[in-house]
Formats: sequence, C-alpha cells, structure tokens
Amino acid sequence: QVQLVESGGGLVQAGDSLRLSCAASGRTVSTIVVGWFRQAPGKEREFVAAISRSGGITLYADSVKGRFAISKDDTRNTVYLQMNGLKPDDTGVYYCAASLGGTLSARYRFPQTYDYWGQGTQVTVSS
Repeated sequence: QVQLVESGGGLVQAGDSLRLSCAASGRTVSTIVVGWFRQAPGKEREFVAAISRSGGITLYADSVKGRFAISKDDTRNTVYLQMNGLKPDDTGVYYCAASLGGTLSARYRFPQTYDYWGQGTQVTVSS
C-alpha cells in the first residue's frame, strides 16, 4: 500500500508561482514512478508531469513544458511540482499518483497506469 498526501494548493493570480508537494508513505519514492494530474470542473483528468524512480527522467504535458518542474527529495520521501507562470487554464484539482513498477515511458501519461492516488489539492488561478 502507498499513501499519498498532496499539499500546497491555493488561490493565486496569473503569473504567480506555487509549489505542490506529494508526501508518500508505505513505499519510498525511489521505488515508485510518481505522476501529477489535474482535473478542472466538467473536464477529464489530464496528465501534467511524471518522474522516474531514480529522478533522472521526467515527462511533461506540452501545456506546462517550460513552466512547471517536477522533482523529488528521497530523504523527505516527497515529490514536488514547481509551477511558475500560472495561467487561469491551470486551475483545477491537482492529484499525485504512484505506480509500483516499470520504467517511465509515454504510457505514464494515462491515469490507468497508476496504482495509488492522493486526495488532491485545489489550485485556482485568477486572471
């Protein structure tokens, strides 16, 4: 079992930055692939970013590439999502998810690849 707890969401203005945290327990982040997804009202959950078990490989959605950065701290067993240059379109509930095995690849863009999910944290970007 893996438990994931997100934090760091909030209400910000366009152009601001936020850093989301995903604290894991039950497994160390060096043994799992972790992804971030978001879901806006009335829309499907969409992929944002993912990081490999080693942290050496990252994957981003085109919509956030160059603005968001995923990273992890093995000593804190936490994965982060640094979000810069936020836009109103970035508004939604942000979820982190964990997959127990495999090498990070394009299939980790899909929610069904993941085994465990956090409860989500709300990010609202006003214009």
